[in-house]
Amino acid sequence: MHESKRVAESLASPDITIVPGVYDGISANLVDKMGFEMGFLSGAGVSNSRLARPDIGFINQTEISSQTSYITDMVDIPIWVDADTGYGNAVNVYDTVRTLGGAGAAVVMIEDQEWPKRCGHMDGKSIIPFEEAVAKVEAAVQARNEIDKDLLIKARTDAAGTHSIDEAIQRLNAFSEAGADIVFPDALLTKEHISRAANEISGARLSVNMGFGLRSRPTTPLIPAKELEEIGVDSVIYPRLITAAATKGMKDALESLKKATTTQGEYQDPEKVVSWEYYMELIGQPEAEALEEKFSNK
Repeated sequence: MHESKRVAESLASPDITIVPGVYDGISANLVDKMGFEMGFLSGAGVSNSRLARPDIGFINQTEISSQTSYITDMVDIPIWVDADTGYGNAVNVYDTVRTLGGAGAAVVMIEDQEWPKRCGHMDGKSIIPFEEAVAKVEAAVQARNEIDKDLLIKARTDAAGTHSIDEAIQRLNAFSEAGADIVFPDALLTKEHISRAANEISGARLSVNMGFGLRSRPTTPLIPAKELEEIGVDSVIYPRLITAAATKGMKDALESLKKATTTQGEYQDPEKVVSWEYYMELIGQPEAEALEEKFSNK
């Protein structure tokens, strides 16, 4: 489902919009059930979880589209979708926005890196020329206008890392003029640069990336959401949180399993796993059983 209007309403409110990363059905369901209002389908999260590979262009439009469909079909919250570069030129961006809109995305994000892209917090990035980047945003906006005018377009630039904060702000203002609803300067290195973006970008809503959310990185400093709100940021994504947390949980559980399988007698460590009841509820077992009972009695 799109639910784009809910995103627009949240962005228009004085409170900052919090968007945790998701990468599959369970993570999206958890974000929903934990009371968050929306989720961000991270390209890095999909590449890391499905392939155990870095975010350097291994995931394509078909894979992101299918993952979007699976997730939006089962949760009631709006899902922002990372479409990387749009997987090609402006024509490919146009097709990608139409495809992801049809798959239920509430927000589609495209960026101005050259393909194959890299995670914004990796070295070795390069970006496409200014005019080409603006044309890709224009293509995204045209596709949106044709399929669903409520669908939101988020335009990202990596120019701060490859050129300067001035270039990033210039690009984001151009993206805003081209019709982007949300703009996103990735991998800003200081709070001052984030503040400049908030003060110097007009029209579109400003989004920033706080990565893991619970620990700092060597690139963008970890800034509390309320402080970002005071600076003038409209939304903050946490694309790396849930994949990193899931990895930690799996690692801890496997370490306990090693003990359990090499210890004489019974060994339990229930804190490492959720209960059977909670897990069944999370994956929709009660609803499936209700349907079975309803139709088996016909």
